Amino acid sequence: MKTFKIIVLLTISIFSITLEAQNKSFDVKVEGKGEPILLFPGFTCTGDVWKDTVKELSKTNECHVFTFAGFGDVPAIEKPWLTKIKEGVNNYIAKNKLQKATIVGHSMGGTLGLWLATDQSSKFKKIIVVDALPSAGALMIPNFNSETISYDNPYNQRVLDMDANSFEVMASQMAGGMSLNKEKHALIKEWIIKADRKTYVYGYTDLLKLDLRTSIAKISIPVVVLAATQPYGENVVKKTYEEQYKNLKGYSIKYAKESAHFIMFDQPKWLLKAIHEELQE
Repeated sequence: MKTFKIIVLLTISIFSITLEAQNKSFDVKVEGKGEPILLFPGFTCTGDVWKDTVKELSKTNECHVFTFAGFGDVPAIEKPWLTKIKEGVNNYIAKNKLQKATIVGHSMGGTLGLWLATDQSSKFKKIIVVDALPSAGALMIPNFNSETISYDNPYNQRVLDMDANSFEVMASQMAGGMSLNKEKHALIKEWIIKADRKTYVYGYTDLLKLDLRTSIAKISIPVVVLAATQPYGENVVKKTYEEQYKNLKGYSIKYAKESAHFIMFDQPKWLLKAIHEELQE
């Protein structure tokens, strides 16, 4: 009987560990001590995108650096991907009793930060959004309607069916347009190629479907936007950001000149200075 009980307990334990691994929506590395900062990378990127930034911020703050499921070496999870990540971050904050943390999010990570704050602004001190919008879908899709976006569509199927060579070509083209720093193109490309293919397809669908343009009006904490001006120029970028953020009261915006999407690669000193200034206010 004792042997049977031990076997049952071991089985339950193994099942629980397996289930936890399957539901793990991110990996987190913690560096430094002080007030907490949650650093969210953009789509397909690992937490290493913040490597140089964290090297400085960790001297004064406790940096929680995330890599999301399906990217880098973090195993993929089942969809809805972005919803599970949001739930997981909320649980992580509660479990670790992180009070008044500052969110620093790049691209999708910035959008995630806004989404978290629309529900519970009181958890956070400030959000620093690095080249991110409340609705990526509205920027990219003509006559955008989030309700019409589904996982099953011809474009998604084409990407799922791409062979490795075709996907690599696409990744190279994308990487080349996201940073003016040519030395970083190979790294960005590597992140894209390494991403779990289903996460790449369905996770991006989740992001396109998410429209926070109205709900950001609920955010009651300071939001600072650090926006890249290239390749479209400051006037075009300014118009886009003003339209997308018009329902958010009291936000401020700074423009990174001579920088494409990866500001941390194109203008690292400017970015670090801007973040430091916001943390000190």
